[in-house]
Amino acid sequence: MFLLRKIFFTILVLNLFYINAFAQRTEVLLDEGWKFSKGNFPTAAEPGFNDTRWETVSVPHDWAISGPFDKEIDKQVTAITQNNETKATEKTGRTGALPYVGEGWYRKKLNLPVIKPNQKVLLQIDGAMSEPRVYLNGKLVGQWNYGYNYFYIDITNALKTNDNLLAIHLQNKPKSSRWYPGAGLYRNVHLIIKSGQSVDQWGITVTTPVIKKEFAKVNIKTRLTGKGLRLVTQILDSLGQQVALDTAKSIFGNEAEQNIAVTNPHLWSPESPYLYTAVSTVYEGNVPKDVVRTRFGIREIKYTAGLGFSLNGKVRKFKGVCLHHDLGPLGTAINTAALKRQLTILKEMGCDAIRSSHNMPSPEQLELCDEMGFMFLAESFDEWAKAKVENGYHLYFNTDAEKDIVNLVQATKNHACIVMWSSGNEVPDQFGAEGVKRAKWLQEIFHREDPTRPVTVGMDQVKATMQSGFGALMDIPGLNYRVHLYEEANKVFPQGFILGSETASTVSSRGIYKFPVVKGFDKQYPDFQSSSYDLEYCSWSNVPDDDFVLQDDKPWVIGEFVWTGFDYLGEPTPYDSSWPSRSSYFGISDLAGLPKDRYYLYRSRWNTTKPTLHLLPHWNWAGREGETTPVFVYTSYDSAELFLNGKSLGVRKKDKSTPQNRYRLMWMDVKYEPGTLKVVALDSNGKPVAEEQITTAGKPYKIVLTPDRKEIKADGKDLSFVTVSIVDKNGNPCHTASDQLNFEVSGAGAFKAVCNGDATSLESFEKPTMKLFSGKLVVVVQANKKGGPIKLNVKGKALKSEPLQIVAVQ
Repeated sequence: MFLLRKIFFTILVLNLFYINAFAQRTEVLLDEGWKFSKGNFPTAAEPGFNDTRWETVSVPHDWAISGPFDKEIDKQVTAITQNNETKATEKTGRTGALPYVGEGWYRKKLNLPVIKPNQKVLLQIDGAMSEPRVYLNGKLVGQWNYGYNYFYIDITNALKTNDNLLAIHLQNKPKSSRWYPGAGLYRNVHLIIKSGQSVDQWGITVTTPVIKKEFAKVNIKTRLTGKGLRLVTQILDSLGQQVALDTAKSIFGNEAEQNIAVTNPHLWSPESPYLYTAVSTVYEGNVPKDVVRTRFGIREIKYTAGLGFSLNGKVRKFKGVCLHHDLGPLGTAINTAALKRQLTILKEMGCDAIRSSHNMPSPEQLELCDEMGFMFLAESFDEWAKAKVENGYHLYFNTDAEKDIVNLVQATKNHACIVMWSSGNEVPDQFGAEGVKRAKWLQEIFHREDPTRPVTVGMDQVKATMQSGFGALMDIPGLNYRVHLYEEANKVFPQGFILGSETASTVSSRGIYKFPVVKGFDKQYPDFQSSSYDLEYCSWSNVPDDDFVLQDDKPWVIGEFVWTGFDYLGEPTPYDSSWPSRSSYFGISDLAGLPKDRYYLYRSRWNTTKPTLHLLPHWNWAGREGETTPVFVYTSYDSAELFLNGKSLGVRKKDKSTPQNRYRLMWMDVKYEPGTLKVVALDSNGKPVAEEQITTAGKPYKIVLTPDRKEIKADGKDLSFVTVSIVDKNGNPCHTASDQLNFEVSGAGAFKAVCNGDATSLESFEKPTMKLFSGKLVVVVQANKKGGPIKLNVKGKALKSEPLQIVAVQ
């Protein structure tokens, strides 16, 4: 196997050498060897600046995630209008209480090959938080303001023959965000060397305007630089086999347009995310000058009044979630393994759509959504011209909004997963004529750049948008909550359908249950946790069941994007003013990526290929003997029977008497006694078909380690997420365990981070020790580049684990 890999690698290197030698395009990821320091260094752009004492880091990098948490960081005294607040209060954890505010510098030496006179060198930055100013050899060569956007700079003329120095200055202002924005070069930085006779950067546009069973018409527009060029496009299937070949008949100005037939096309969908690749080769005579590979999917999207959304001719509803861009204990630094883990968890739940909230998504996230089958709502802004926070995007809206949208669309337009754009979220501009003009202006920019996809806005001021015409002009009217206004809005808006662009905002803490069990909003407790009975929500929102009713009963409701798929750093509603709360409670899974009970409520509706049967709460309630302890079951089955210590507590069947009875099975009068709680699901004939049970745990006996993957790549970036839990001597989980644990990683990897999902924990993510929360936490192990076995040992005061071995493979 090793020999085969070596041969393959040799062939790959030779092929790359051939392409680079003749086609002259090379892309280098500038990930290692950066020097970083936080602070104001006026001469740091100069090559002679002494950075020897600066920290050496790899990019992507988030300078603030190492902490420490501090309530004084970016403390905001404000009334959050989105939360219906009218009185200003002190918000201590709104942006995560992590030290993202301030200036930072990154410096890197560029060791480039000799650049020929006819070559160009581009620097592409996928995201930098924020206001990046880019210097090469002491000269300002480019800048951007929006920290979430992608941009590139032609640095050819600023390069020296050798000893080039790249320096990037970033600045994060206080009161510039409503959540944790991260800090630093948190996305990838690329260096692209190509011929002057080549495809323009982001210069290829692939659409599939005609799709039939027998063939699909693939339209490819290609912008070129240079004269007397010839363009040949090859289309490959998912196995790399050629299925079509075409030479552009003519090039008008600097653009070629090709219509290429693909016979018997495989269509892209969440259930079958099939991808093709267009290989565009630019020739001067018979000499190849440039080669660009573009992945795309063949798929048809339609939005029709009365019918709603259809994909490839089939009507369906979005089963989506909103995601902020942080990756929990990793902060905002992009990591493909962490993104893939998130999407894998969501896929198992039955989720088929993602909304990037409220910013441009990373290229890696879109690539994974293409591959794994997630439809995508790509969002742009959280602010327009009117402010939500003092130093937010409104400062740049008038000057930057158009170019920000252009870059968003041009950089991402070929992703099959993207099925709509969003120009904003809950913008204060929803009121009045000026807001309508801005909405129209932004929507027209999207239409100009991409006529194939519609545009939405997440609207929370629904009454205002009905009166002003704001909602009527949108391609897709997106409602954030306001379930009581869906009917009225659908009658007023002319589109004939409504999207739940943001739904639920239910709050819960994994494994925490509060009594009595009563539905209510903005409920608070002394421990700053929220109940996992999933009946607590915010003043502006509702529980999931209310949205389920609309999704199931109203054909003109085209789907939902739940707030949120995972907990995220910052915005700790309903504890915005309560220290030490520093991360959200909205997630279907917690900050560590561990599913909450609510995960199974959504899974019971969304995952139609596998049955769901989930029992809650846990059954360790010493001191509650004889007290009422309601039992809920989230299941795809219609009925079930509950047993406590072998005694039947009755059969429950779903019905439409209330939204909760329609989607949950509930035994509200159970009296707690230690032992075994068992639920038996019944089929339509009343016969048992599945069961689940939980047992009161004894004393902690053993630490159990469960990795998401036992084999990872030895690339210095890949991760294994290891769930750590404690069981008693009979293997029963100790759900209430809160032991302090220590972690040791040896071999071909290192300890990367740890998280327990507790929104009130102030323990560092980057130190190898942490308390369990509700009996669990997650340790993140990172491979090095050498390869080989990695060992993880976990120890507590009285317990230790068996060593876990993970293999890093080269």
